[in-house]
Amino acid sequence: MKLGHFDLNLLVALDALLETRSVTRASERLHIGASATSSALGRLREYFSDELLTQVGRRMELTPLGRALAQPVREILLSVQSTVIARPDFDPASAERDFVVRASDYLTTVLLVGVVQRLQREAPKIKLHIVNMTDDVGVQLDRGEVDLVFYPDASVDPRHPSEVLFEDTYACVVWSENDEVGDTLDFDQYFRMGHVAASFGDGRSVSFESMAVRRQGRRRSIEITTTNFNTLPQLIVGTTRVATIHKRIAQIYCRLLPLRLLPVPFELPPLVEVMQWHAINNNDPAHVWMRQMIKEEALAHIVSAVTDVASAS
Repeated sequence: MKLGHFDLNLLVALDALLETRSVTRASERLHIGASATSSALGRLREYFSDELLTQVGRRMELTPLGRALAQPVREILLSVQSTVIARPDFDPASAERDFVVRASDYLTTVLLVGVVQRLQREAPKIKLHIVNMTDDVGVQLDRGEVDLVFYPDASVDPRHPSEVLFEDTYACVVWSENDEVGDTLDFDQYFRMGHVAASFGDGRSVSFESMAVRRQGRRRSIEITTTNFNTLPQLIVGTTRVATIHKRIAQIYCRLLPLRLLPVPFELPPLVEVMQWHAINNNDPAHVWMRQMIKEEALAHIVSAVTDVASAS
């Protein structure tokens, strides 16, 4: 298809070239040969009368026009994609659709496990691809490369729609046979103990809980680190260490492992988990249905937690 004298098929190539800043990587993304990608770049340069990509030392950099085109080109392609994929007569029982979501292992355990079960019952042909969080998740959201992102409210991008799913608090977990700890931990004992903690991403950033603990003005003795929340309780068993972990996942593992759950000996702000998506998907019927189903599952967990507390009291 051509508009004016511009071949709209070149938009996909332009998007890949501007994103990767490499003919080789763009050709891999486009699943075509490097020579064909190089030819597309030549045609684009001729049309725009601009290099778009230029060699700077050992790497390619965008020209000012290339930088200016990157976001509008991506938005055009996202709009086309949403138009092609969306079906006004969406029926979850028969619909075929792939969803890519970014979520921590914590969120997967406490929420998405139930979502997956519902999908099999209600939408068996919809596929859900759960991918770990990365440092560039905001860029991927901007580019429409993920359908949904789940993270604490502090990470929300105000440019895109979002919705709060639930709140969680924190608890301490110790091995059930750790006789150095009674039914409670006091402030000083907490900081004397060895700790197991989680850190994430390429920059080894600490978790929300670790940042909150730092505000107490004391430094923990972190003896073991891991890259996910689900291994924290497992690494406590058989030791005299302690882990500070989301209460929902702590309760799950206290039923599965020889662990005890204790109150944190100081106040930590609650974790507010949010679901976010690109604005281009706001009214897509399949997306609306998926988001509603996830909200219902989150609400079911809240009701269950309240019921458990009432029963315990």
